[in-house]
Amino acid sequence: MKNYPTHFTSEVELEEALSRPTPELVKMMSTLEGDFILLGVAGKMGVSMARMAKRACKEAGVEKRIIGVSRFSSPEQRIFLEESGIETIKGDLLNLDFINSLPEVKNVIYLAGMKFGTGGNQSFTWAMNSFLPGLVVEKFKNSRIVAFSTGCVYPLVKITSGGSKESDAPGPVGEYSQSCLGRERLFEFGSINNNTPVILIRLNYAVEMRYGVLVDIATKVQNQETIDLTMGYANVIWQGDANEMILRSIEYCNSPAKHLNISGAEVISVAEVAKQFGKIMNKEVQLTGVEADSALLVDVLHGHNLLGKPKITLDQVIKWTANWIENDHRLLGKATHFEVRDGKY
Repeated sequence: MKNYPTHFTSEVELEEALSRPTPELVKMMSTLEGDFILLGVAGKMGVSMARMAKRACKEAGVEKRIIGVSRFSSPEQRIFLEESGIETIKGDLLNLDFINSLPEVKNVIYLAGMKFGTGGNQSFTWAMNSFLPGLVVEKFKNSRIVAFSTGCVYPLVKITSGGSKESDAPGPVGEYSQSCLGRERLFEFGSINNNTPVILIRLNYAVEMRYGVLVDIATKVQNQETIDLTMGYANVIWQGDANEMILRSIEYCNSPAKHLNISGAEVISVAEVAKQFGKIMNKEVQLTGVEADSALLVDVLHGHNLLGKPKITLDQVIKWTANWIENDHRLLGKATHFEVRDGKY
């Protein structure tokens, strides 16, 4: 919390906080061999993660290439990255010639994926989430690979269970979650087949002021919309903390591939968080439904033992989010659909 603002007045301030490296990350960069390439960098987390990596290298006094790869459908993201000292490469990751043209880089962060629209475009979802990982793990077989997965590969578990552990059997519900398990299996195959060190990050759910579970809840409170409590619980983590943990997880890549749950320590109650927003924002909270006794939850003990606990508390993120929504700052306009229980995103 040291030197973080009480609230954010602009996206410039927010981007600074999301990309602020920790001393632990700076120390890692000072000794870690090799450059970084981030595949799918222009998504919700990649820009701030790439900037954090670059800032950590600068603070460590080391020169590393930080390369971001994307279609860059929003040109301003490419400009922002390049102004931050990050090299960019524009292209379609599903194009085999393009994949093979990418530079050989020691450290790979794989962020590409498809979540929404699964119901209407199943083949593209499987191509992005399962076919593409097979191409990537072969292209970068001599690298270390940190690959994004999701807690959605687990089944719904009892609220009292403490969440799914990395050693628990997957139980994906719906095509999106099944395709994400496919992504894991392709990375696992490449890891074994080529002795490639890999770690698969099962993330539930990164949040910041413009996007995430807390934004979804706060927006409904602000607009006096009814909040369905059926999926009554979730895990969340400040995106800056998630960025830092994921970058540092490069040191724990292994063959065969390892799995690592990343999230905050708390299981949040949607009802209680909504009431907290209502109190801060001076709004009546409208709730409907009854909490099911199960949810998509992850046990984060192993990850916190390896990488430490998140630096930013849930209460702080709630306060930041309430202020951001009340002041009508820009949102990404992409609902998380965290309340979905049937896997149809």
